[in-house]
Amino acid sequence: MSERRAYLYKGVGETVGVVTLDGRPERLMVSWPDDDVLDQDGVRGVARIRRIEKAFASAFVQLPGGQDVLLPLRPDMPRLVEGGLVEIEIRTASRRGKSAVARFIAEGEGEPRILEPALTVEQLLRLHVKSGSPTTGPAALEAVEAAEAEALETVFPLPGGGDISVEPTRALVAIDVDLGAREGADAKRAARQANMAALGLAARILRLKGLGGIVILDLVGRGHDGQALTTAARNAFAPDNPGVAIGAISRFGTLEMTVPRRGRSILDRLLDADGRALPEAVARRLARALEREGRADPGGRFSARCAPSVAEAFAPLDAALADRLGRRFAVLAVEGWPVDRIEVSAT
Repeated sequence: MSERRAYLYKGVGETVGVVTLDGRPERLMVSWPDDDVLDQDGVRGVARIRRIEKAFASAFVQLPGGQDVLLPLRPDMPRLVEGGLVEIEIRTASRRGKSAVARFIAEGEGEPRILEPALTVEQLLRLHVKSGSPTTGPAALEAVEAAEAEALETVFPLPGGGDISVEPTRALVAIDVDLGAREGADAKRAARQANMAALGLAARILRLKGLGGIVILDLVGRGHDGQALTTAARNAFAPDNPGVAIGAISRFGTLEMTVPRRGRSILDRLLDADGRALPEAVARRLARALEREGRADPGGRFSARCAPSVAEAFAPLDAALADRLGRRFAVLAVEGWPVDRIEVSAT
């Protein structure tokens, strides 16, 4: 039976939640103080209709102080007019290059306003792991570091041999299954075992990375048992329901499905549009490293080195970390260092 555990880390400039599945990270949720509170899944409010695009069966609406949100129009909805009010719920937060998407609830009344904020990280953890309280302290920090490191990986080993690669594009998420050096004299049986294992692993990794939309798995081998693989896929992606749709295996050996997005991808937090580390994310990683060393050596003094952009992003976190550790550290910018390189040493 699968076991899920929750971890909560309240660091400098971040609150991070991790859910593990049988000891491996399954979900990674991050909140930063400067987040847009209106651009989050689950926010409910009364919004004003700014523009109706009949050609695309959509409207652009706006919560007070927020950005434009896309509201798909359905035939069963009442007739909306520009300048009118609607009650909405943010179904999908904005992501790189795409605006947030809302769900129509009812016609609005009164003035534009927020009716219900998004769930906090703590509330999300309790939603996914209903029993017990989240683990905090050093164990939570360790879980955060492990989850973040795995979320940044592309290739993931399969139990028994082989691996999968998970690569998001603008249009879809491509998952390639590779048999590798998987042992077994029966090639067809080895391929079947790899494909079955790949479904469970792929489901966990997509949740960890916060990816969804159209997902295509390039299965290994030929002559697939479509019914068995489809059943395995339904079981693996059951936690992502409602909204999962699984197609038949194509004659090219691919399995296509759609998986609903639940929040902004963690990759948007950690990487820029070109896949490089974001200074803001690395700055928080640096704060964690300094806090870890400071807790381990309460009387020690430390020096941290990093890229100039990371030092700049760390500046707003400096005072809060000093409140925790005391002024026992210095952060030095090193010209020419890559953004993802940080070093902490005792002085």
